[in-house]
Amino acid sequence: MADDEVLRTLREFVRERDWAQFHTPENLAKSISIEAGELLECFQWSPYADADKVKDELADVLTYCLLFADALGLDADEIVLDKLATTRVKYPVEKARGKSTKYDAYED
Repeated sequence: MADDEVLRTLREFVRERDWAQFHTPENLAKSISIEAGELLECFQWSPYADADKVKDELADVLTYCLLFADALGLDADEIVLDKLATTRVKYPVEKARGKSTKYDAYED
């Protein structure tokens, strides 16, 4: 289960500001994409980004991801672990180790 304290704090923050009315799945998905773009912008012209700016933008992405999962009634930790289990099958260690090749391009 996602860290109860983080989720509780996020819910309280939203409740205090009456922002839940704006947190539709559609709006939260848009916000994730927008914030991910801002994170990428940190590296736009150089592979060296300001660590504090990256931290802030990553926090924004994670915040919206957690709120999105919560809005859908999903447990963030559970869906990550479920997806990891699926990905383990697609990318077995013996074929994937040290490679960035997509699973459907592996040679038997």
